[in-house]
Amino acid sequence: MKVIITPDSFKGSLTAVEVADAVEKGIKSVFKDAETIKIPLADGGEGTVNCLVNATGGKILHQEVMNPLGKEILASYGILGDQKTAVIEMAEASGLTLIPLEQRNPLITTTYGTGQLIKAALDQGCKKMIIGIGGSATNDGGAGMVQALGIRLLDLEGKEIGYGGAELCKIDSIITSGMDSRVSSLKILVASDVKNPLCGPSGATRIYGPQKGANEKMMQILEKGLAHFAALINQTLNKDVKDIPGAGAAGGLGAGLMAFLDARLKSGIEVVIETVNLEEALKDADLVITGEGKIDYQTIYGKVPIGVAKVAKKYQVPVLAIGAIIEKDAEIVYQYGIDYLIKVSDPPMKLTESKENKIYLIKNCIKQFLKKQWDNHPED
Repeated sequence: MKVIITPDSFKGSLTAVEVADAVEKGIKSVFKDAETIKIPLADGGEGTVNCLVNATGGKILHQEVMNPLGKEILASYGILGDQKTAVIEMAEASGLTLIPLEQRNPLITTTYGTGQLIKAALDQGCKKMIIGIGGSATNDGGAGMVQALGIRLLDLEGKEIGYGGAELCKIDSIITSGMDSRVSSLKILVASDVKNPLCGPSGATRIYGPQKGANEKMMQILEKGLAHFAALINQTLNKDVKDIPGAGAAGGLGAGLMAFLDARLKSGIEVVIETVNLEEALKDADLVITGEGKIDYQTIYGKVPIGVAKVAKKYQVPVLAIGAIIEKDAEIVYQYGIDYLIKVSDPPMKLTESKENKIYLIKNCIKQFLKKQWDNHPED
């Protein structure tokens, strides 16, 4: 029996690696000779760097960067096993969790630190980059990022603008001649499931601004700034990114990456699955076991279990999805390739439980599933 184990993390409880290890123990308690291949996954958000580094035998590096409010911090990024591809989570440098709730203010937060991470990866000789852009604290259209890479954003007096979304309206000209020359040969894949345009009712500011600390007056300033920046980008680079789906991701960082770095946006889980070569691993598998902390109707929107199921269905491999919480609306996942859906424990596994007990509960749920669903298993 060959089983592919491909869970996401149970956020706040267990890492994807810990979940995979627990699943493997459950399998081995029933099928001692089973072939198990563990490929812990992420959906392009938190955990993507570790997922891809571990899967490819890469390494984690650290770099001093500017956080969203201009304070120096130490951020991490990864280089994959090919030594040519970097993987970056923008939230490491420009994320919402880096700022206390009372200090969140997208008028002044910047993506400069994300640009510094890109530059650090270029210094390591990377020719390709995978950038996850979830969880941003910013609404500057990627202006700070491009400033870190040498582009000058000048006001009417020819002076460099400051940082943050409020500064965008001050831009009079974009000077690209100072851009790091290595960017021209760089291939960037952006992992994002956000489809919002840059501006408008469903744009970056209106949809995500409030969670970053913006009130109505601030949102008017931010919206005007992004529209102005987009118009100047079109005028300077002849690239109209304002209405492209995904341009509004990460406070407009999606637009900045597409406009200045010719980045291509793709579903986060698809990027991860392609990078770890999951398809090759599961071609002749008997079962795939995946999962995440909570499975509900939102799981069908770019989450790990559905990404795994989509690949598994190409080879008619049955898919089991496990979750600490299974909501009533989770049955929709059956329409997207999930064959079995199981809650780890009843009552649901709690955050306050010890790690050892969480691992035991996962192991036990897999053990009971296999005993019930698979015939001719050996006795314990």
